[in-house]
Amino acid sequence: DSRGPILYEQPRTGRYGTPFNVLKFRSMIATENTDDNRFAEKNDKRVTHVGRFLRRLRLDELPQMWNVLRGEMSLIGPRPEQLEFTSRFDQLIPFYGFRHTLRPGITGWAQVIYGYAASDDQTRAKLEFDFFYIKHMSVWLDLIIYVRTIRTVLIGSGSS
Repeated sequence: DSRGPILYEQPRTGRYGTPFNVLKFRSMIATENTDDNRFAEKNDKRVTHVGRFLRRLRLDELPQMWNVLRGEMSLIGPRPEQLEFTSRFDQLIPFYGFRHTLRPGITGWAQVIYGYAASDDQTRAKLEFDFFYIKHMSVWLDLIIYVRTIRTVLIGSGSS
């Protein structure tokens, strides 16, 4: 419901810190200002009407299945972060880069337990859940994450 492409690519940090382009449905207004990298806020005015619907049902993440097929992402793992944020977090948060020992995921333990982090402090707290997942990775934990992800999508909780 706004001008611009339906799909877009955004540079993110992948496994071992390697950059890749994540594919997403565009849920915010298209802008020429590429320096406007900031956390999405609750009721963010940049989110379009259709984008709000896509985000509520997590449909904006669906094109990332292409990234999974290409081997850049997995279904479960720490969420890939924007390159600019990764650089800042590497400076601010001790051991932040350790989360890049795995392929990033479409969903993950930190996503289903903590939800969306909208600040540096929240990112620091959420990182503990990424580390928990890395330490305790198992089929059973992945199954729990799948179930919680489905529940989150059906309820529509935690969307920004």
